[in-house]
Amino acid sequence: MAKISSVADLMTLQAESKAKAAAKKDKIIVNVSLATCSIASGGKVVLDAMKDEAAKQGISNVEYMQSGCMTYCHSEPTVVVTLPGKDPVCFGKLDETGARELVQKYLKSGEVTGTVVPVNYNRVEL
Repeated sequence: MAKISSVADLMTLQAESKAKAAAKKDKIIVNVSLATCSIASGGKVVLDAMKDEAAKQGISNVEYMQSGCMTYCHSEPTVVVTLPGKDPVCFGKLDETGARELVQKYLKSGEVTGTVVPVNYNRVEL
């Protein structure tokens, strides 16, 4: 990131941030924890299965994110899904089958399925 040395630089950064947020407005955000415990529990398999199933279902408005530890080690692998205009929902204890079901039911029609893990943080939009 470039150094901010003037108000104009700050205003430019703000405009860029707002443009990025607007571009995500109608997207489904899928955040897969890929910290050590998640990878050991099959997090990469879950991510790959979700991408594959979304493609099979014709769901193209998905942005996939990978994060580090989300403090849900007891429920790994975990995925936080934010549907457009909705609060994030964290799903845990997923495997390949559960990941595909999550896409088929929650991403496609908003039907909550599987193990929901209570979210213990507030997401900050920049």
